[in-house]
Amino acid sequence: MARKSHGHLSINSENIFPIIKKWLYSDHDIFLRELVSNGCDAITKLKKLELAGQTEIPQEQELCLHVTVSPDARTLQVEDNGLGMTAEEVKTYINQIAFSGAADFLEKYKDKATEDQIIGHFGLGFYSAFMVADRVTIDTLSWEEGAEPVHWESDGGTTYTMESGDRTERGTLVTLYLSDDSKEFANEYRAREVLEKYCAFMPYPIYFKNADKEEAPATAEADAIDQDDTDGAAAAKAAPAPVNDVHPLWLKNPSECTDEQYNEFYKKLFREWRDPLFTIHLNMDYPFHLKGLLYFPKLNLETEPAEGTIKLFANQVFIADNIKEVIPEFLLLLKGVIDCADLPLNVSRSALQNDGFVRKISDYITKKVADKLTGLFNVEREAYEKYWEDISPFIKYGCLKDDKFSEKIRKAVIYKNLEGKYVSLDEYLKEEEKPAADNDTAADTPAADTAADAPDAAPADKRSVIYYVTDPVQQATYVRMFKEAGQDALLFTHAIDEPFITRLEQRYPDYKFCRIDSDVNRALAEDLSPEEAASREEGLKDIFQKALGHDLHAVKLVRFKDDSVASVMTYAEESRRMNDMFRLYGMDPSQFPAEETLVLNSGNPLVQYLEKPADEETASLVAAQLYDLALMAHKPLSAEGNAAFASRSLQILERLIKE
Repeated sequence: MARKSHGHLSINSENIFPIIKKWLYSDHDIFLRELVSNGCDAITKLKKLELAGQTEIPQEQELCLHVTVSPDARTLQVEDNGLGMTAEEVKTYINQIAFSGAADFLEKYKDKATEDQIIGHFGLGFYSAFMVADRVTIDTLSWEEGAEPVHWESDGGTTYTMESGDRTERGTLVTLYLSDDSKEFANEYRAREVLEKYCAFMPYPIYFKNADKEEAPATAEADAIDQDDTDGAAAAKAAPAPVNDVHPLWLKNPSECTDEQYNEFYKKLFREWRDPLFTIHLNMDYPFHLKGLLYFPKLNLETEPAEGTIKLFANQVFIADNIKEVIPEFLLLLKGVIDCADLPLNVSRSALQNDGFVRKISDYITKKVADKLTGLFNVEREAYEKYWEDISPFIKYGCLKDDKFSEKIRKAVIYKNLEGKYVSLDEYLKEEEKPAADNDTAADTPAADTAADAPDAAPADKRSVIYYVTDPVQQATYVRMFKEAGQDALLFTHAIDEPFITRLEQRYPDYKFCRIDSDVNRALAEDLSPEEAASREEGLKDIFQKALGHDLHAVKLVRFKDDSVASVMTYAEESRRMNDMFRLYGMDPSQFPAEETLVLNSGNPLVQYLEKPADEETASLVAAQLYDLALMAHKPLSAEGNAAFASRSLQILERLIKE
């Protein structure tokens, strides 16, 4: 091909080139991914030709890519030793922009395909170079015997020049003459950064160098090879190392991987110093090819955001982080990699094109996570319980977001009880029902209590009650009372537990979940007869309202088993939840105040004193103090309340020393 030729690029529309150049890719640095991917394609195609018996690759030749930058010349080069192109192929795959070389090649050799995959569409991917370059040249030599080298160049318009080249080795060299606003990509560190971002796990070695930087001069010490170095260790150490890992851990069989390897890969990839809790290795070949690693990170949720990163790859080519169509939303809290060769990506790989197929991938990932967790619960219960505090927010969030996951994981969700022991809900309910089978009293079995048995419950509510604790410190008084009465409750201390309780009530419609401070009179007390209680409660309510200077919603007189407790505060579960929701969304909780009931123990001397006070002033002090003590067991006092409590405490102490 001695004659120089000129021509116009064959495109489907006169406007397609500026679209490709400016709008096809959202990030300009992605051009390097596309060019390196094309080089990998060329090598994969060559290997397929060898497999088909059409060519032979010298055994000593390493199939690889070289990326070279020159800050002085403001150029970036990507070179491969793949199959190269003839002049006709350049016309087809480069000049006809909308024609897919990869698709055509696969169609031609589909019967000889191996597990090696063709990454993308050469034509469109190549033209991403013009996002950063004023001029691009291609020097290529085909694998075909007798092929002539080709030189092609274009300045980014719709014209090109193609002529005989001077390349002597099989393969392709693409040279980008970078524009003024993209000269950063000729910088060694910036180019390395982009390679690490997109090409860290490409399937063939990628070697990088700065053409303007001189190689370190050889020294006598370096030249003197240790005579005992029979295994070539010194030579291997001196050889340049690729910037990528061609055999990432996720492509290996799970049986070949150790915990140490999983942890090392995790720390390197995510720049973490802590080991993950555990790893889920995804490895599927049918009905689609999917491999990957999901890590459950160890987080301090009080100080660290629960934000994970799951990197999506297609044939070891990085696509994006956290693509929600592929990764179930709740798993975005995890860290990991997923590599799916069958992803239906558009040409820029920035969007997915087959919702049904992608949903199957998402469902598979969800199933594998649920299987791993239930397996740990059933087989490694002790280890599972050690992980639980860290993984419970992930699992509960998954239950809220994904019904299928919720159903699969249901029996493996565990809770800590008042004794600090982990139990599943089924285990807890089974344990709580034992006394009922022995005909013990309902007061001793809160899970067997029905709301209809409580005087203040709606008669239609026949659900059994499960008590829970949200703050063991703030609710310590109630916890102590429950323990002393032989009652149990479950701990729900994470922020996610409030909506999770609602989900549990939907799944267990025969049970009602009540916070430990909502119903102590039913769980721990004996109610007085209605006639006796009514007259005494009215008198006590008057005393408290006069002492406090405001109305009370209700005063309840009961008999606790522990007479050392004088007063506690209870809040109706439904109204308290509504109040909490208002507060969570930044609304004024006073619009929906929780129904507050002051519960007094008729067996306590202080309560008995209030029923027959010696003087009105002392009764007022005692009443106000009992109210604040009950309130403090539920929540902190206000600033004014704290000041009043401290002043009142001093008055009571002064009265004691005067007596």
